[in-house]
Amino acid sequence: METVVIALGGNAFLQKGQKGTVEEQWNNVVRAMKQIADIIECGYRVVLTHGNGPQVGNILVWMESAKERIPPLTMDIAGAMTQGWLGYMIQQALRNELRRRGLNKVVVSIVNQVLVDKNDPAFQNPTKYVGPYYTEEEAKKIAKEKGWTMKPDPRGGWRRVVPSPDPKDNLEIDAIRALVEAGFIVVASGGGGIPVINEDGEIKGVEAVIDKDLAGEILASKLGADYFIILTDVEGAMINFGKPNQKMLRKITVSEAEKYYKEGHFKPGSMGPKVLACIRFIKHGGKKAAIGHLYRALDTLEEKTGTIIVPD
Repeated sequence: METVVIALGGNAFLQKGQKGTVEEQWNNVVRAMKQIADIIECGYRVVLTHGNGPQVGNILVWMESAKERIPPLTMDIAGAMTQGWLGYMIQQALRNELRRRGLNKVVVSIVNQVLVDKNDPAFQNPTKYVGPYYTEEEAKKIAKEKGWTMKPDPRGGWRRVVPSPDPKDNLEIDAIRALVEAGFIVVASGGGGIPVINEDGEIKGVEAVIDKDLAGEILASKLGADYFIILTDVEGAMINFGKPNQKMLRKITVSEAEKYYKEGHFKPGSMGPKVLACIRFIKHGGKKAAIGHLYRALDTLEEKTGTIIVPD
């Protein structure tokens, strides 16, 4: 049985223009899990991972709003909270959908730590905007009080920025592998995993955000998965994006993908990490990586749509 690791984008939980009510989130997850069930029904062994940006953002706003009554928590704990929150929704929605199709499978979520290098240059140059918006005066006061790095957000106001270090290892990979081999559908590395460092043999959480697609590649490669599929809100990757000669990439080799990546065709905050994750997966022995639309998941896996990256 072939194994596919599927990285779900934020649109699996929150669509553009929505407020993020519980009802909206459930409707989105239920719809997304129909797509995943299609793949499972075709006989693939599936492992899921997901983003958590809006949800961590909500938690940080809640903590800031209640800081006079409840001591704020750290970002690694906020990440762990979202793994439970979103994992629960995926577990329930997918299990119900599989039952409707006569498939008796159990879905489980792992509270999953992902190792980063404490000497990663990202720690010296935080770039990931998180949490609420502040005035410049408020931001400078908070930076002095808490030691946070605050920067003006291009979207307006000032916000906290945190590092986004490169993932190096998945600490619960042996448990995940055992569950997958036992027939469970596993949700792991949620939100890129809880970021931790190794300090003299001790594991310690850090205030950072790991890209979920790069962490998903670590998960897929360490599991020895056959396929790695990134599902998002666009059909695939484009070169010359926004220009008259923009072109959708369909099926390309890893060398071609690497060439386009080095030429700067993919933005760092959006398609860049997705393409890089696919390149790494193929270089680590994967058979096929793909980027496609969430609501065409099986079609992407079967190469009917999306950007497909294969070995040379």
